[in-house]
Amino acid sequence: MIMIETTDDRQACYALRHEVFVIEQGYTAEGEIDALDALSHHLLACDDGTPIATARVYLDGVTAKIGRVCVVSARRGGGLGAQMITAAVALASRQGAAKAVLGAQAHATGFYAKLGFVPFGSPYEDEGEPHQMMERVL
Repeated sequence: MIMIETTDDRQACYALRHEVFVIEQGYTAEGEIDALDALSHHLLACDDGTPIATARVYLDGVTAKIGRVCVVSARRGGGLGAQMITAAVALASRQGAAKAVLGAQAHATGFYAKLGFVPFGSPYEDEGEPHQMMERVL
């Protein structure tokens, strides 16, 4: 059974992020862990104790920044990513956020749009990958 919970086990989250963003997608390891990690709430999805997805939520006043959302490749396509975003939005709402924002990889904007996020601002690049800021009123 898959459980998605807030966690203090940042090392499990970092390991998943390293696997997906650094090894699989080619982002630099130096940029993967940043100062916001210590200030963020972390979500971890586990299946029978095995970490399979993560996300973080950083609160900046009434705005929640959802980021570092990833699902291991073997578990993609089954709705777990949407469950992670739903859990992150719920966490942000419980913490008093009025809106949630995220920087979506350009190819994933349709996925986030289905979850109620709308694009704003101009597209930008993060380590050569096109991204688009998106937001959702909570």
